[in-house]
Amino acid sequence: MSGGALLTKGARARRLHLQVGHKLNGQLHGEHLGYHHGAGSDLAEVRPYQPGDDVRRFDWAVLARTGEPHVRTTVPERELETTLLLDLTPSMGFGTRVQDKRELALTMASAFAHLASGAGDRLGAVVLSKDGVRRFPPRATRKAAPHLLSVLGDLDLGEGQAPSLDAGLEAIPRQRRGVVVIVSDLLGPTSWERPLRRLCQRHDVVVVQVFDPRERELPHVGMLRVVDPETGRVLDVPTGSKAVRTRYAAAAAARQSELEASVKGTGAGHLVVGTDGDWLRELTQYLQLRRRIRAARRVASP
Repeated sequence: MSGGALLTKGARARRLHLQVGHKLNGQLHGEHLGYHHGAGSDLAEVRPYQPGDDVRRFDWAVLARTGEPHVRTTVPERELETTLLLDLTPSMGFGTRVQDKRELALTMASAFAHLASGAGDRLGAVVLSKDGVRRFPPRATRKAAPHLLSVLGDLDLGEGQAPSLDAGLEAIPRQRRGVVVIVSDLLGPTSWERPLRRLCQRHDVVVVQVFDPRERELPHVGMLRVVDPETGRVLDVPTGSKAVRTRYAAAAAARQSELEASVKGTGAGHLVVGTDGDWLRELTQYLQLRRRIRAARRVASP
């Protein structure tokens, strides 16, 4: 047996974190998530207005009292707190290509943890599994990420009922402004729309949707027995029928369009990655588009 085969899932997850970091360092140098360079929200002082100050910082109460214009200054938010919401429910164990959805989810979690690993940054997590909702409090990212991936790498997805995505969203702290990265296959009802919209009012949110190609297109393999790992429901699907395969593909495409509209409607970012694709290319394109959009908004804002 090879040395690689002797590695536990947790050890493979730690090695994955190193591999992902190496790839990102070569491709995405200088990328960072969140509000590091924002003006901040904590009041520092009130001082007399000077030419060039942002008029939106005027303190009208002081102006009315003194007759002299004053502005409020704030303490910049220099530390970024990132929360990962990882869906590791039984449906994430499905995969027909080089990896299953759970493995891809851990890869994406590692990538976003690496992008949020500046000095002073912190990483926390909320994990959904068949055992319920588990919380990992924020810690320094460089220490938290390898430990978190190690624990999640050894998690047994198994079978059985699991909490819904909206239960995980409700478990995310809302006190401090930060970044939330949600990694899920988004299967099931879209009851997560309202809590996700509320979350976007306070945080910068990215939804990473993972999928397997067989969830969008049936193979031509005759009678196919499929089992729902969460409910145990068994269904025999006649994939030899072209009409069945066509209807399935159409329904899957319509479902995806609805999901994209739902995520966009909440104000969250949306990145879609497949188990058969190049996650690094998809992530790079997403971050480049995100940067261009934000640059355009800064130019458009006074």
